[in-house]
Amino acid sequence: MKLTIRSFDLPLKHTFTISYDSRDTQPTMIVELEQNGHKGYGEATSNPYYGFTIESMTEALENIREQIEATELKQPEDFWAQMQPHLANNPFALCALDMAANDLYGKLKGQPLYKIWGLSPDHNPLTDYTIGIDTIDNMVKKLKEMPWPLYKIKLGTKEDVAIIKELRKHTDAVFRVDANCAWGVEGTIENSKQLKPLNVEFIEQPMRADDMDGMKQVYRQSVLPLIADESCITESDVAKCQGHFHGVNVKLVKAGGLTPARRMLKEARELGMKTMVGCMTESTVGISAIAQLLPMLDYVDMDGPLLISKDIARGITIDYGKIHYSTVNGTGAELIA
Repeated sequence: MKLTIRSFDLPLKHTFTISYDSRDTQPTMIVELEQNGHKGYGEATSNPYYGFTIESMTEALENIREQIEATELKQPEDFWAQMQPHLANNPFALCALDMAANDLYGKLKGQPLYKIWGLSPDHNPLTDYTIGIDTIDNMVKKLKEMPWPLYKIKLGTKEDVAIIKELRKHTDAVFRVDANCAWGVEGTIENSKQLKPLNVEFIEQPMRADDMDGMKQVYRQSVLPLIADESCITESDVAKCQGHFHGVNVKLVKAGGLTPARRMLKEARELGMKTMVGCMTESTVGISAIAQLLPMLDYVDMDGPLLISKDIARGITIDYGKIHYSTVNGTGAELIA
């Protein structure tokens, strides 16, 4: 295989703010793997919370360029197992590489990945649209700018319930709220009681990722379902979330790619938990990969291309929450930048 690494700064439509981060652009790394005239694409965005930069991801892949380019892709799972020991400390880079390998495999086989995996898209969930933290007036403005059937509302302020009450005046859409670790035990329990009558579907990661004792108490007393995000990073975390959360949000970059993410989603289902995949403001490259997992999911947050003002790829399209697959095989991604 031939390896090509590119980096881009994705311009955001609005400053995107969550409880511990704020940004106007999203740096991203695109990995291209080429074999037998076909090209597969993978993506990983940089993330200050987890400490991965474009430079660190690129360096990690350049360090094993020789091994990558000496490999003939046969099965993505085998390739992941071969590469994982070299990238154990950089799951973001591993994700981009694994995503590209899966995309290439689908293109070599002449089928979309979800078909290769034996999945049916007949009951795919809709994606939400994310409203980042801002003044209440600006959050209302963003909501009105993008009529949508369901929204993810980022919280973690001193007026979280007031935000939801005000937004509720302007739409009948379903809300999901994501506190990104900002709340405590009592606050989460109380907020759940106030948010449930406001048609909030679930609360994502209300408390610190390592506060599993606190989550056990909240799990018993919350009147809304709880979805793990920062508390569910790798495969070993799924079982730990049982009895603390009602579901898990698997992020491909944190997991290390599509290959381990599929295993995590399967395990979560077997443990009776809800399944979700979220994005990290990727371009259509990363989002088209997430789309292949839709038949395995109860919920999905894959609005990355809707949050950026200039995309670098084409692939899946999103129409009022509904995902339409590309006619291209693999993940369906094609780089246009």
